[in-house]
Amino acid sequence: MVENAHSTVRSLAPRARWSELSQAERDAAYDNNAAVKNSAALIAARNEASGRLRGTLKSHLDLPYGERANNKIDLYPATRPDAPCLVFLHGGYWQRNSRELFAMLVEGVAAHGWSVAIPGYSLAPEVSLTDIVAEIPRALDWLAAHGASYGVAGRVVLSGWSAGAHLVAMALGHPRVHAGLAISGVYDLAPIRDTGLNNALKLTDEEIAALSPLRLSVTPKRLEIAYGTSELPALMCDSIDFHDKRMAAQAPGKLIPVEGADHFTILEALRRPDGVLVDAIRRLLN
Repeated sequence: MVENAHSTVRSLAPRARWSELSQAERDAAYDNNAAVKNSAALIAARNEASGRLRGTLKSHLDLPYGERANNKIDLYPATRPDAPCLVFLHGGYWQRNSRELFAMLVEGVAAHGWSVAIPGYSLAPEVSLTDIVAEIPRALDWLAAHGASYGVAGRVVLSGWSAGAHLVAMALGHPRVHAGLAISGVYDLAPIRDTGLNNALKLTDEEIAALSPLRLSVTPKRLEIAYGTSELPALMCDSIDFHDKRMAAQAPGKLIPVEGADHFTILEALRRPDGVLVDAIRRLLN
């Protein structure tokens, strides 16, 4: 039954007929905002909730971990310093959004006694994707060195959504990371170069080879891979293919299809204390 579902997703995914697609069709294959008709309202609600919560939750905000403007991290410590910590990496195709817009996600795991850390990172076209990928280990290094001073000293689960999921896959091997959850990610960059997204990213052949998790050796740490069953086929297929690659290498981690979720509503499963992705994160410590 699962294989049938995966076959259906692959049949809908555009990669097999990529060379036949027009530029407009290639752009549409990765355009989450256009694919979700009420995306503007969902984004506005997310931003409003994050703005409201960021100012009321117990926190240490805007802590610099590097020299660039976006190299700052927000910490939301739990009551116990040794509580586990969710480190969340935001999405936006590596060229938009910021850490402040995702504070609403703190509620989910905080209800179970977890700390949360949300690092920002630099965006294209100001820096390359190579630069962006290199910033995440620096944020994790900073957390390892300084987190305890702010009440965040427990085991780290690294999670991210959309572009953030790609960054999770790239940083999973960091020694501070116990396990990971990648949500709605892109794991092969080659098709991205053929879309309008590349106007800012300007991906090179070397970056596609070095920064595509589907083209790299598997990191053996546990990684759960989640996607919404109402997402664009290209993203669903990347999640399935990445999980298959990891399974073939006997790397631990489940594939989690979130029934009925699109690219934006899937975050509710991480925001609600009873959400399926909150449960998945908590299980990663077992």
